[in-house]
Amino acid sequence: MPRTVEIRVRGTLPEHAAERLGLTATVEPAATVLRGSLADRPALLGVLDRLRCNGLELVAVRRLPESHDDAG
Repeated sequence: MPRTVEIRVRGTLPEHAAERLGLTATVEPAATVLRGSLADRPALLGVLDRLRCNGLELVAVRRLPESHDDAG
């Protein structure tokens, strides 16, 4: 069952890079917030590994409530 997650990384991740991960990006001062649905834990670990390989520092990861609106 897909779960909606929020991943915060230090720095700026271009929107097109987030789209390649299947997530949406919101840039905040000094951080980028990625949100979207991931199929399972291995999918989450794959995204986290790709972020790490690109030199991005992970700040936080959390699962959002089922009722969360991804657009918003």
